[in-house]
Amino acid sequence: MSAASSTESSDGSAGVPPPSATPSSAAAADPQTEQDPRAPGEPAAADRSPGWFGALVDRYAPALGAYAVVKATGLTVFLLLLSHTEDFLKKDPGRGGGARPWDVLGTWDGIWYQRIAENGYDPQLIPLHGYPLATYYENSAAFFPLYPWLMRLVGAVTGLGPYGSGIVVSVIASFVAAAGIFAVAARLGGFRAGVIAAVIWGLFPGSGVEWAVYSDSLFVALSAWACYCVMTRQWLAAGVLALVAGLNRPTAVALIAAVSISALVALVRRTDGVARPLTAMLITPWGLLGYVAWVGYRMGDWTGYFKLQRGAWNRYFDWGASTARSTLDTVTGHWTFWQSNPAPDLIAVGLLIALPGLLVLLLRLRPPLVLVLYTVLTIVLALSSNQIYGNISRYLLPAFPLFIGLAVALRRLRPSTLGGLVAMPAVAAGWYAGYALFELGIP
Repeated sequence: MSAASSTESSDGSAGVPPPSATPSSAAAADPQTEQDPRAPGEPAAADRSPGWFGALVDRYAPALGAYAVVKATGLTVFLLLLSHTEDFLKKDPGRGGGARPWDVLGTWDGIWYQRIAENGYDPQLIPLHGYPLATYYENSAAFFPLYPWLMRLVGAVTGLGPYGSGIVVSVIASFVAAAGIFAVAARLGGFRAGVIAAVIWGLFPGSGVEWAVYSDSLFVALSAWACYCVMTRQWLAAGVLALVAGLNRPTAVALIAAVSISALVALVRRTDGVARPLTAMLITPWGLLGYVAWVGYRMGDWTGYFKLQRGAWNRYFDWGASTARSTLDTVTGHWTFWQSNPAPDLIAVGLLIALPGLLVLLLRLRPPLVLVLYTVLTIVLALSSNQIYGNISRYLLPAFPLFIGLAVALRRLRPSTLGGLVAMPAVAAGWYAGYALFELGIP
């Protein structure tokens, strides 16, 4: 790699021309660079809004349409399975139950988000006695505020209740995420790879939470576009997106680190000046730090958030001991660990078996540094913490760059072959990504 390469080229991307490059040399240096859709003599963008909108539709509609089809198929199968068993009628409304099949989409974490959207926060550490794995009562402060804030905003505008507002936010965010995944994958592997990556996002184990009252779709939307902004050297936008993602969930630390380190590399190499990458690097952590500090202040204990996570939800960093122990128990059929759910646990084992292959396919593309860092750190966070083992599929859902290597490997297949290849997973996702997660496990 020559010293004249751009920041992203040095990190292994397809190559983004330096600012001094002319348009013609930029296009020659990078065949993946997006071209100006205007024909010679066509009016400027400001004078052709319909054409600009049409170009966006032409670019993103195939990916979003394909994503919508696989998601709708999976959701239909999920609801049919719920209606068939009617097990949800026998369960607590907050724990996989409800009066109607679709109520299940607002249970588990969803019930907490609905309470926050309605009532706000009251951070407290209240001691709990008599339980071996819990020392504090559960409190809504464990859930970050961005998603319930948006739920409340949608509710105020539309008149929908917390459940409806949560579904609206999640569905819209899922399409924004699919568009971001398409944009990143298309930049690395072309248009068809982008469409396939968006489809894989809708089929991945754990994807059942994408259209539920969960914050996962919103987080992936922010992460995908933040990574895209780094790849296209829009540093201020990347920094703002990482900052906002820090208000959505604690695992945003992976995105914050990826954006900050990429900005630091650009700063050291002086490829994009000083002000923009430096600003991005400085602003990224403040959403996450601000919320954790606010919770600590309200609790009167600056480590209150972490005490709540460990004492109420039994979530803490353990260097992967829980994952290793749970994997061994699952493959030997013991299911003796603290929270075992056989079907989701077996799905988690299958995903762990596939994980090295997905990483190899990604790294073969020599992706930009930001994608490598974000993916590796997301995997480390998912596997190095004491958590519900069957939720590994959901914890790895934000690692969307894993989809890209597979998408590039599949892009040479004919459309009819691809359609046949994803047809059964689209149907099966209603079980492995929906029913298994919400009814046979705890998402």
